[in-house]
Amino acid sequence: MKNRDRIRERFLRDDLPRRLGGLAADLERIASSARRPGGADRVSEMLEESQYFIEWTAAETPIEVAAELVDMQLMIALWRGAWPEAQHSASQRLLLSVQAHQWMHRVLGFSGLISSDS
Repeated sequence: MKNRDRIRERFLRDDLPRRLGGLAADLERIASSARRPGGADRVSEMLEESQYFIEWTAAETPIEVAAELVDMQLMIALWRGAWPEAQHSASQRLLLSVQAHQWMHRVLGFSGLISSDS
């Protein structure tokens, strides 16, 4: 991740709900980008960025949320490691896309930025 310190400083200026919203947006970009065969480097960068967003945020969330975020971070790490090979498989790209979309919905729910009936 380029300019990690600057990104961290900017990210931490936001309140917790907005940070979780930023993580959710990152996850949705992963979901969208992973479906396409091109741009594999960008997906890898976004996976890394999402890991850092979780690292910088989880400690400030309730313990149940933090546990889910850490589990998510572990799965993201596994995807990052597998991505160089997985990016060549349409089914693996689709699987990451679906999983990232599900994560996005969970994180958005944690953020409180949307109502539960949306």
